[in-house]
Amino acid sequence: EHDEVPVLVDAAAESVHAFAPDIVIDAIIAKRNLGTSSTMAPLVIALGPGFSVGADADVIVETKRGHNLGRIIRSGSAAPNSGVPGNIAGYSKERVLHAPCAGVLHVVHDIGSIVEKGETIATITDGANQVAVKATLSGLIRGMIRDGFAVTEGFKIADIDPRKEELANCFTISDKARCIAGSVLELVCRYAQEKQK
Repeated sequence: EHDEVPVLVDAAAESVHAFAPDIVIDAIIAKRNLGTSSTMAPLVIALGPGFSVGADADVIVETKRGHNLGRIIRSGSAAPNSGVPGNIAGYSKERVLHAPCAGVLHVVHDIGSIVEKGETIATITDGANQVAVKATLSGLIRGMIRDGFAVTEGFKIADIDPRKEELANCFTISDKARCIAGSVLELVCRYAQEKQK
């Protein structure tokens, strides 16, 4: 009614049962199923690994970079999680930073900052202890968990792009996200057309 897209925080997905939507899209990208079932709606779409067509979803969209990125899967599963981030300019695992300990994250350099390898980009405080999170390579911070967020040990907290591209790339849709979203949109439009018949 207000020409806006409403956002509802609902970690347990209880609203799915209350609203009974035509389509449910699991876009959590948790690399595993956290409770999605093909019975949640007439069309259930899941993104990435951890789902099986039939039991978990009606259709899956491949999220792994490569030739099959965005592929619509109607039987089976997406490629399993390799645990290795995509290669950008010769860097893979070192692009992604994980919390060395549990605690509250304090951002030192936020999204859009150019940092040098070894520079402190954030700190994690757990009581009286403070641990520095250092850049694993020189580049542009493209992703960062928000300041004040409570993290667990090993939690993904930041992403550094070694290409040091334009700042706008931090705030625009990536090629990967656009490809995945295009496949989801295709599925939603096809569903809407078939429903009108």
